[in-house]
Amino acid sequence: MTHDRPGEIIPDGHAGAIVMLDGQPQSHVNVTDPTDLGFEYVELMATALDTYAVGLAPPRTVTHVGGAGLTLPRWVQHRWPGTPQVVLEPDAALTELVRRELPLPRGHRIRVRAVDGRRGLAALAPASAEVIVVDAYAQGCVPAELVGIEWWRDVARVLAPSGMLLANLADEPDRRWTGRVVGGVVEAGLTEVDLLGTHDVLKGRRFGNLVLVARRHGVVAGPELARAVARGTLRAGTRRPGPAAYGKGFSDADAEPSPPPPDLGRWRLR
Repeated sequence: MTHDRPGEIIPDGHAGAIVMLDGQPQSHVNVTDPTDLGFEYVELMATALDTYAVGLAPPRTVTHVGGAGLTLPRWVQHRWPGTPQVVLEPDAALTELVRRELPLPRGHRIRVRAVDGRRGLAALAPASAEVIVVDAYAQGCVPAELVGIEWWRDVARVLAPSGMLLANLADEPDRRWTGRVVGGVVEAGLTEVDLLGTHDVLKGRRFGNLVLVARRHGVVAGPELARAVARGTLRAGTRRPGPAAYGKGFSDADAEPSPPPPDLGRWRLR
């Protein structure tokens, strides 16, 4: 993955900061309060992780594809101190900037590897991660190399049998691109799929982020996840796409990046 513009950190005027990359906001970080997640989709990821922990046990290992400001790894460290976490973030300069300006908490076990997702995941052992989080962008889009069936098969290989995949997707209201991503995930063997998002995005009213939650059959039932999202502070919900909503999964040969984002002013923070 290549970036048009180097990363930068901009104070948000309150207690946090925004990590920018390619001119787009990548992360919201509040060093003094890791529960202040800022972006709606990150809050939904945290809700999914909490639901996973209730249904099984707190995750013992978490692998993140994409790092930026390390917002979710900080939250995991706060929620379950000492959890081993691997972050695959190829932009070493960005990681150095974040470590310097937004230092990680003491006692963390967050290990950042300066490698892209495809190479980094390929080097991991089978069934070595209980949770895999895919939240990687370049030029404001999910890269094509992280949406094909070949990629999802490797994700399924590294994921423990009871594991859970979280992926941050961004799409137009028609969700055509998302349908093809879901098709590839299901074909790779992660057949229990839910999409989380704010109501306006789920109803197709605007471009926005959708959190894909996928696992093998019987891991964290959809109704439990739906109830957890409904109890949250966001105006958000879940959708379980049926087989008719699946598109033909992308392959490396025809994979497309996610649709380009709208003008910066249309991105929303809480």
